[in-house]
Amino acid sequence: PMSLLVFLLVGLVLGVVAERLIGVGPRQPKAPRKRRWGRIIGLTSLVVVIALLASAFLLYRWASNVFDQIEKVPVASVLSDDTSAGTNYLLVGSDNGEAGGVQREGVEGRRSDTIMVLNIKDGKAKMLSLNRDLWVANPATGENGRLNATNNAGPANLIQAVTENFGIPVNHYIEIDFISFGSLVDSFGGIDINFEHPAFDLASGLDVKQQGLVHLDGKQALAYVRSRHYAEMIDGQVVLDPTSDLGRVQRQQVFLREIMKKAGAKRNPFTLMKAAENMSGGLRIDDTMTMWEAARFAWAMGRLNPVSVPLPVTPRTTSGGAAVLDLQQPAANVVLDQFR
Repeated sequence: PMSLLVFLLVGLVLGVVAERLIGVGPRQPKAPRKRRWGRIIGLTSLVVVIALLASAFLLYRWASNVFDQIEKVPVASVLSDDTSAGTNYLLVGSDNGEAGGVQREGVEGRRSDTIMVLNIKDGKAKMLSLNRDLWVANPATGENGRLNATNNAGPANLIQAVTENFGIPVNHYIEIDFISFGSLVDSFGGIDINFEHPAFDLASGLDVKQQGLVHLDGKQALAYVRSRHYAEMIDGQVVLDPTSDLGRVQRQQVFLREIMKKAGAKRNPFTLMKAAENMSGGLRIDDTMTMWEAARFAWAMGRLNPVSVPLPVTPRTTSGGAAVLDLQQPAANVVLDQFR
């Protein structure tokens, strides 16, 4: 109703202007030229102002509608108000259990497959990947286990695990499922990733047949981000990624930087609106984030080029045979202090 009222008001003003400019209605004695031009300029200015207000109102209504579609996660009790080191966003890429469009056996619901801390301070950004295999104390059980397992008790427990095990205050929480990654890439017409060698992953569906800068659509970008068995063709030989999950984390960071740059380079508001709508269904955010805070975050993402900060870790095998990662001290604390 409000938007209709705005359009009616604009129509009314346009009608008045039309009447004055083209002489619709009873003929009036001609006004002096100077006064007539002043009236035309004044009415035109009024139309422009009202049109801008109407556009701003409709944009606000659209943004509010998109924001209302985003799921809000009740985690306010474990978020921090401390922003002395900047604003820390805990970014979680969730896995719905599919690989190449097929549900993986034994995998149900969402999994925190990718966990990153994005720090924004004074117009600069840093990005820290917290490997899912990091060995941590689980706040929900008091027992030790992998970091991604703490999300089994919900996002609040994951946030608490990050804060307690790494000393990082979390100010906001953002989760996106991997399917939305693909939709976002397609909204921007694909992204370009540099490949040192042709690469593939039969499990995720990645199939890059050339080296150099390669254009990926949403499906291939999704396969690139999710690749756990990344293999390259080097001198005619298949070479598996020796860095395993650490290499996957690095590829995910490359992807995030590229999609941020692509978003920042877009100036077409309709393209950006389509991207936002495509993302909204796959997003979950904390229940303290306002629409304006979400808009500031999106604005920053399009204009910042986060610096990747590697976290020193040491691989080991537990007594139960699990391959996990421990913090490599004291070097790890030097890195973590940048986010504390």
